[in-house]
Amino acid sequence: MPISPRGFASTSADYGGVLCFLALALASPLSASPLRGVSPRDEKYFMGPVIACRDGSATFAKDRLNDGFCDCPDGTDEPGTSACPESKFYCRNMGDTARFLFSSRVNDHICDCCDGSDEYESGAECPNTCHKDQNASENNTVTVNTESDSFDDLNTQSRNTKIDLENLIKNIRGLRVVIAMQMIVCAIVMVAFCCHHYRHNRIRRRRYFLSR
Repeated sequence: MPISPRGFASTSADYGGVLCFLALALASPLSASPLRGVSPRDEKYFMGPVIACRDGSATFAKDRLNDGFCDCPDGTDEPGTSACPESKFYCRNMGDTARFLFSSRVNDHICDCCDGSDEYESGAECPNTCHKDQNASENNTVTVNTESDSFDDLNTQSRNTKIDLENLIKNIRGLRVVIAMQMIVCAIVMVAFCCHHYRHNRIRRRRYFLSR
């Protein structure tokens, strides 16, 4: 049955819409699920509609969690992607020891978590090598809490280091002001001395010519 020009145009428009949708879907960056890379202890921290960066520098909306764009300098908003170099990815490793790793190692084609969760879209084949040990499962919660405490201590140390660095910069700036003031005073003294010496020599010459 022949297709009328109007029907052909309608069919072409439908195909064009489908192709545009597929192109946009392929072009849009893939992102992790919202709570990927978040430890069970920190899940409550990310439950609100607006979340604060842990360093207090900014806030971000819930839909920007793990969206592939770094909004917090400390990487709070990207625990499950490699967008922020300072963020940490949490390997759940069910049946084995949970651990944190730098998010720069997420989707780098290297299996770092024994459950393979860090390579969720790299295409790398990461078999689950976690040991199904009952004792490890029972002690998993204790290990998670210990590593979370260590992670919090690391954040505290980073904040303290940042504060110490800012204080050092302020002290250096104050020292530069003091040195500049001292140089100005020295310059004034030297100019005054040169003027005095010049006037003294001029008076001596005048007396010498008058005595002749």
